[in-house]
Amino acid sequence: QVQLVESGGGLVQPGGSLRLSCAASGGIPSVMAWYRQAPGKQRELVAQITSGDSTNYADSVKGRFTISRDNTKNTVYLVDLQMNSLKPEDTAVYYCYCYARPLGAGVWYRYWGQGTQVTVSS
Repeated sequence: QVQLVESGGGLVQPGGSLRLSCAASGGIPSVMAWYRQAPGKQRELVAQITSGDSTNYADSVKGRFTISRDNTKNTVYLVDLQMNSLKPEDTAVYYCYCYARPLGAGVWYRYWGQGTQVTVSS
């Protein structure tokens, strides 16, 4: 079973920065991504990165957020989200996501982390 462990959320003032990290273990991910869900809104894609390091960003975060991944830690795959110039509208619960094949399995599944709160407020 693939497990995702997130860290790095918190409270930051407008214009500040935060870095979210997620460690995936127990499988081999292809796409890794960050989603977010604000109160009363649907979960939305923030940024995604493929195993070949192709990236895609929501228009609302382009130029401010950067997604990166590290596949070099043996069986642990890391995906980070560097968030700069944060705005109050970035406030949400951020979820790590991956599409992965569990070790020893021949099929692929979608996996989600537990979520980490990001609050942008003065």
